[in-house]
Amino acid sequence: MAEETTLAALQETLRQTGSPWTAGVTSVSELSPAEKRRLLGVRLPPGMTVADLERESERNRSLMMSTRGAGAAAAVDWRNVNGANYITPVKHQGNCGSCVAFGTVAALEGRMRVQRGDPNLAVDLSEAQLFYCYGKSDGTNCDSGWMPEPALKFVRDKGLTDEAHFPYTAGDQACSPSAGWEGSLTFIQDYTNLTNNPNAIKEFIANSGPVTACFIVYDDFFHYVGGIYKNIVKSKDPSGHCVSLVGYNDGDGCWIAKNSWGPNWGEARPNSTERGFFRIAYGECGIESWAVYGATAIVETGWLNNKRVVGLWTVNQDRNAWAYLDGVGWRRVAYDNDNIFVDVLTQLATAKSGSRPVNVYQDGGVIKQVYVF
Repeated sequence: MAEETTLAALQETLRQTGSPWTAGVTSVSELSPAEKRRLLGVRLPPGMTVADLERESERNRSLMMSTRGAGAAAAVDWRNVNGANYITPVKHQGNCGSCVAFGTVAALEGRMRVQRGDPNLAVDLSEAQLFYCYGKSDGTNCDSGWMPEPALKFVRDKGLTDEAHFPYTAGDQACSPSAGWEGSLTFIQDYTNLTNNPNAIKEFIANSGPVTACFIVYDDFFHYVGGIYKNIVKSKDPSGHCVSLVGYNDGDGCWIAKNSWGPNWGEARPNSTERGFFRIAYGECGIESWAVYGATAIVETGWLNNKRVVGLWTVNQDRNAWAYLDGVGWRRVAYDNDNIFVDVLTQLATAKSGSRPVNVYQDGGVIKQVYVF
């Protein structure tokens, strides 16, 4: 069947059913079936089928409809919290089934900004290292797909460098981060499994920030250009996709998701907040039932190398001073005793006045050691 006829039939079905979303030609809808499949990349858990996920979805849909308004806030959108956007820009995974890396990194970046209370925090973690180094060691590649839990285990146990040390290119890159990547690692304390617990997902998003989630992708989703997505046309061979949930809305009965198909995919209206994002109905396509995980905390312990001190702050309280490190944010100066406090603060002030880079060791977000170049 021709692409135009397929789209026309889908649009007519949407019109007849009064579905709350709109279909059109998008940046991905006219790709070949093989190219579309490479935009996905999540493995089904052993022993689980698409039918199993759909049954779980129906149960979750019923649960969420009956508990709307209970527990967490009725609506959260980390793209707009009193005018501040805590979500990093949308990226494009390209012709590679690396969506798990992108959905995981997107959630971690948002989690870091929320934890630090800084929507302008400069954070850009390496999807390339997560997928082409850690994923490869776990037996994954652009064709095979992966899962969020092992990805989060690697970040917890080995840490994740930044994009500057290992930029992403679609197509099974060699694991080759640039020199110095070990000094720019981000770790998570641990992660929590929120799968099949939609109210816990809402509470986590409301209190801690974005999560990573996977769902079933049917062919009609590639035509999404706005609204609240609900599957209309089943596919013979659906696959899975991993994204980051950055919010939800009980009034609309939907999750707000950050995709990895570039900033031009999705909502077609100019200046729309859904460009690169989408909304998906509660209990739809296994969105709560497949794999949902949140990072419990970003570890604020370890070395931060070659940073600039761009701000200092203190107040009329004993041992209460803070330093702003470029690309990191505010960090408290060690307050163990007067000698340590004065020594560390003096080193930081010297570095700032001389525009000299520093290496600092932080423990729980507190600067304990300073080396000035």
